[in-house]
Amino acid sequence: MTEVTAKAEKFVINLLKSDLPNTVIYHNYTHTQRVLKSTNEIVDNTSLTDIEKLILRLTAIFHDVGYIQGHENHEERSAKIAEEYLQEHDVPQHIIDETKRCILATKMTHTPSDKLEEIIRDADASHFAKEYFKEASEYLRQELKLLGIETYTPEEWTKKNIQFFTNEHEYYSDYALKNWKKLKDENLSKLFKKERKFKKRKKKEKLKAKYKDESPQRGVQTLFRVTLRNHIKLSDIADTKANILLSVNAIIISLALSNLIPKLDNPSNAHLVIPTLIFVVFSTAAMVLSVLATRPNVTSGTFDKEDVKKKKVNLLFFGNFHKMELKDFEWAIENMLEDKEYIYSTMTKDLYFLGKVLHKKYTLLRITYTVFMVGIILSVIAFAIAYKFKPSIDF
Repeated sequence: MTEVTAKAEKFVINLLKSDLPNTVIYHNYTHTQRVLKSTNEIVDNTSLTDIEKLILRLTAIFHDVGYIQGHENHEERSAKIAEEYLQEHDVPQHIIDETKRCILATKMTHTPSDKLEEIIRDADASHFAKEYFKEASEYLRQELKLLGIETYTPEEWTKKNIQFFTNEHEYYSDYALKNWKKLKDENLSKLFKKERKFKKRKKKEKLKAKYKDESPQRGVQTLFRVTLRNHIKLSDIADTKANILLSVNAIIISLALSNLIPKLDNPSNAHLVIPTLIFVVFSTAAMVLSVLATRPNVTSGTFDKEDVKKKKVNLLFFGNFHKMELKDFEWAIENMLEDKEYIYSTMTKDLYFLGKVLHKKYTLLRITYTVFMVGIILSVIAFAIAYKFKPSIDF
């Protein structure tokens, strides 16, 4: 009998490897080997005759070979292939008939009628109680999709498995009930845990979507965040421009003081006094205006509780609290955080006064650039006129 099953196993494995479509990724030779191993596990621990053991092992070997010709009615084709092979190898007809009957019993809609059918059904579903259940289950999901039978999302497949575990599947043989039921329940527990994760994620995504689509606060927060960031960038730009003008005019004055002004003592350079004066005065004015544009304005740094209660103070600006005690500032912040309207009012004040500062900076910056430009133009004109009307010196 061992020789018969060994040859049959080799025949079926080779047939599945050569003729099985690539889309059948679950009901392949790996599944056949696993079912045969599970069958042997039950058979070796159950009181059976040698003939019954042979029938079960042959059933396990041939039960899914019909997939080489398609998934529909594969049990009937598996039984036919088994019959033809076993007849060619002179296996007694009563063993062939029993093998065919047990193969047909592997249909999920069939209810086992005797011990042999119960054992082969348990062996065919043994992966429910194995450590490779997750892997096997995913292969089956993908196979159903590839064969065009059904497409399940991971969440739907988890629910489908839970329903099958709890309402449709059961182990029949004494060995499976004793040794596999507990392991199956552990895999079921993992499925429930996975389902809870899906529900939690779905709930989180739903709340996120709802918050994104329906919450007006999100739009308000985005408005303040973007506007404040833009104002701060504009303030940085203004400071950078003022610093550039300050540096340029400092260099100009340094060059004038070191190279031009010392030469004015010479009577021959008297015509350069007025152009030089214009040049230095306008450069100095540009420097002063640049300093004014970047000079910080420090406020009192204090407020009282009455200001907080009346929502008059902007707690987000350091100039309003830098002289306060920590406990007083914490009290004010706690009061503000409890009042959403106060938060928005404070942010509005912060934005408003930042805008006022920007207006002052850019106004001074515009004047500075104008002074610098006018000074350069007038200086060039003055130097040109001075050189043109330069008095001649007689010796």
